[in-house]
Amino acid sequence: MVNNNVILVSACLLGEKCRYDGQGNYSSAVERVLEGQMVVSVCPEVAGGLGVPRAPAEIVDDRVLREDGTDVTAEYEAGVKACMEVVEKYSVIKAILKARSPACGCGLIYNGQFNGTIITGDGLLTRALKARGIACETEETVGREET
Repeated sequence: MVNNNVILVSACLLGEKCRYDGQGNYSSAVERVLEGQMVVSVCPEVAGGLGVPRAPAEIVDDRVLREDGTDVTAEYEAGVKACMEVVEKYSVIKAILKARSPACGCGLIYNGQFNGTIITGDGLLTRALKARGIACETEETVGREET
């Protein structure tokens, strides 16, 4: 029997130490919203073959680059592909993702200049999820009423 209420969640928000800096980003707000829900966690960067810790990356035009110019777009795309296979397998209906991440950012991401400036945009996984019609939010917006 397929559960039609599966929520995809960034693994770092559940406390998994998979962020670029080797830390987790546990969110009690996310945990509260997920109580009693079917959940599947992912980390697109790790799924794409990037290690922990790893140099931070940001979206620059249509590429994902590290500050030294190393292009890690292929790894991010591989991670998105792996995550979308999970989405298909579990019939995911919603995603709660890490804010501002080049993979998971939803609505806001860093500007690609590694100076902390935030711009409007989505990470690569969020783009793929939205293209599939899957609602996405972040740990910063989860549980808020939609406007």
